[in-house]
Amino acid sequence: MSRRKVGFWYHVAAVLAKPPLLLLFKRDWRGTENIPADGGFITVVNHNSHLDPFAYGHFQYNTGRVPRFLAKSSLFTDGFVGAVMRGSGQIPVYRDSSDARGAFRAAIGAVERGECVAFYPEGTLTRDPGQWPMVARTGAARVALQTKCPVIPIAQWGANEVLPPYAKKASVLPRKTHHVLVGRPVDLSPYYGRTMTQDLLREVSEVIMAAITELLVQLRGEPAPEVPYDPRSARARERRRTARAETEEDEGTT
Repeated sequence: MSRRKVGFWYHVAAVLAKPPLLLLFKRDWRGTENIPADGGFITVVNHNSHLDPFAYGHFQYNTGRVPRFLAKSSLFTDGFVGAVMRGSGQIPVYRDSSDARGAFRAAIGAVERGECVAFYPEGTLTRDPGQWPMVARTGAARVALQTKCPVIPIAQWGANEVLPPYAKKASVLPRKTHHVLVGRPVDLSPYYGRTMTQDLLREVSEVIMAAITELLVQLRGEPAPEVPYDPRSARARERRRTARAETEEDEGTT
């Protein structure tokens, strides 16, 4: 696969990031033949470490098709990091604001220009106790249905062994392996041409996350939970438990 022009700032990021990543991780990268050589597409990737955007970015940079990440808007402010994010064409996400949909418009525009846009469909680090993929948000499904572009599922594992989700301390030694498995495009053609309702977007998101999870099952060699972890449901259960405990405590003191 020939390397496409990536631009000055992407090269700067690669020069700075690749040496420490090569020291930190051994590599087990499989399925690169499923990354399209031409045309716009999206990748959908599981997220289980604050390190994995760098490790995954290293993988995809090496394929010759650099990703445009959707990233929180605060990373695009002043300073060197902001300059790299802006200069390398990453896409800011303004959550909880009138500009929130702008990220999806930018993602659609990038795909239509023949670029790759990388999605973490979960929208955040996994909160699943076993570090399996969670219930997805619908952004990737929305872009996929609107553009009808290839959707490439990718599972990764290993960055989380250095820095687990929400951990503050890294475990560098012994040296870990960053595993990546790229699957064939997800077939979403049965959903094309249908009215883009929330129910449809949720269904397509489930199909996308099932493809990622199946790849992760292959990487880990163990079965995934039958039902993906849902943070909203978990928070609701916790609120109910707290309310019951408070009620029982009040009743015990009356």
